[in-house]
Amino acid sequence: MCTASLLSAQLPNIGGCQIFPSNNVWNTRIDSLPLDPNSSAYVSTIGPSSPAHPDFGQDWGNGIPYVVVPQNQPGVLIEHSNYGADPGPYPIPPNPPIEGGAQSDGDRHVLVVQQGTCKLYELFSAYPLPDGNWVVGSAAIFDLNSNQLRPTDQSSADAAGLPILPGLVRYDEVESGVINHALRFTAPMTAAYFVWPARSWASSLSGSQYPPMGQRFRLKASFDISSFPQRVQVILQALKTYGMILADNGASWFISGVPDPRWNDDEMHQLTRVHGSDFEAVDESSLMIDPNSGQAGGS
Repeated sequence: MCTASLLSAQLPNIGGCQIFPSNNVWNTRIDSLPLDPNSSAYVSTIGPSSPAHPDFGQDWGNGIPYVVVPQNQPGVLIEHSNYGADPGPYPIPPNPPIEGGAQSDGDRHVLVVQQGTCKLYELFSAYPLPDGNWVVGSAAIFDLNSNQLRPTDQSSADAAGLPILPGLVRYDEVESGVINHALRFTAPMTAAYFVWPARSWASSLSGSQYPPMGQRFRLKASFDISSFPQRVQVILQALKTYGMILADNGASWFISGVPDPRWNDDEMHQLTRVHGSDFEAVDESSLMIDPNSGQAGGS
């Protein structure tokens, strides 16, 4: 069984905002769920010998940063070309942290948590304009108090149409000794469809060997984590208990996190001792109550 009684009381919290309700799929254990029938094929496609990789570290350009703003943060306008982007205004402060840095030509995500309203604002390919407004590739707003998913076939700031922030590894929660949510990761070849809780995909590939957006994986229960540094053990235990959700196209087994000068990069590099063959795909379809909701039920 995977029920609300198995959920930890120490739920993720940022800026005084709980990151989705306790029964949200991001906050639900999956260590007792059955394997997905295509688990072996998915792992073979992503790379059984490829190492896990911490896509975060000490350097501000290594990871996906976020910023917390007050409820009275002035809103700015966004210009976008994505039909599914949520209209503004967005409470983006002056000079917010941008993924990869201000000069980056990468994904340039900007993540903003607004206190009071507990709304999450996420931008992709975000470029500031001289007047304080922004030009973006896509943008999405999430109510952190709600389980409501985005409309079907609409992306977000992520290919899977999911929020990014809930799946990031953060230093403070690792230091606390426990991560109580699923993580976000990428894979180089994904299927041209999605599974719950994802809402969209970014691929033209067909075939049962390609994992869909939204596919949940976990570290095998048999994998011995005792020889790893304590902080790495916290991440590995989260991968056993809550797993990770495929959310974007990218390098194999890249696990997303927040840059922080307190990370010990050499320590986090120990994650590369874990390989694709140590993971397995999970069938979490039994948790779905409503395809348009992130609420997770018993299995």
